[in-house]
Amino acid sequence: MILFFIAKWYKSQLVYLPPRPSKKKGQSEWNKEIILALVLLVFIVFARSWYSSAISNFYAFYVISEYGMTIAQSQAYIFAFLITGAVGTFFGGPVADRFGRKNVIAYSLLLTTPMAIILPYLPPFAAFIVIALMGLVLMSSFSVMVVYAQELMPGKIGTMSGLIVGLAFGMGAIGSIALGVLIDTIGLNETMLIASFLPALGVVSYFLPKDK
Repeated sequence: MILFFIAKWYKSQLVYLPPRPSKKKGQSEWNKEIILALVLLVFIVFARSWYSSAISNFYAFYVISEYGMTIAQSQAYIFAFLITGAVGTFFGGPVADRFGRKNVIAYSLLLTTPMAIILPYLPPFAAFIVIALMGLVLMSSFSVMVVYAQELMPGKIGTMSGLIVGLAFGMGAIGSIALGVLIDTIGLNETMLIASFLPALGVVSYFLPKDK
């Protein structure tokens, strides 16, 4: 019901948008730089989604196993990660407006990397603080990636939104299965240690085109 009102408002706003310039004959929107950027974005989405899946689905079991906590106590760690992730998703937009979309995408994963690597070795209270910070930093690039992809292909807003948002949820689901199989194969602790290096794959964001 709310979306009906939003759709009506949005339709009224379309009249204020400038007409799209007609594309020259033979001109393609899919140049090499854009294709490379989209491939890199998809790879970054993979790294972020799989690590988020490792934390939100399996870290509670790690806390129970390593710290001897109850199920209820372990859920506090997941809550901290998810609630700060929601805050980070919102504030990532204003930060990107000031410091650039590419910078937010890059640093959201690169700053998460050292925290993710030391997380398995921390005592309970320090781990709680670090996992809350990780949610804030890691998820700050979620909305920014969507806008970045939309600006790569201005005439394909729906396609780019589906690619980044849909892929994020889809990759997270696939990651849950893959990590679950890995846990059954080599063990919970070993899998969490391997997953802690996933944010480091964000180094490929260095090759993304600049915002301009």
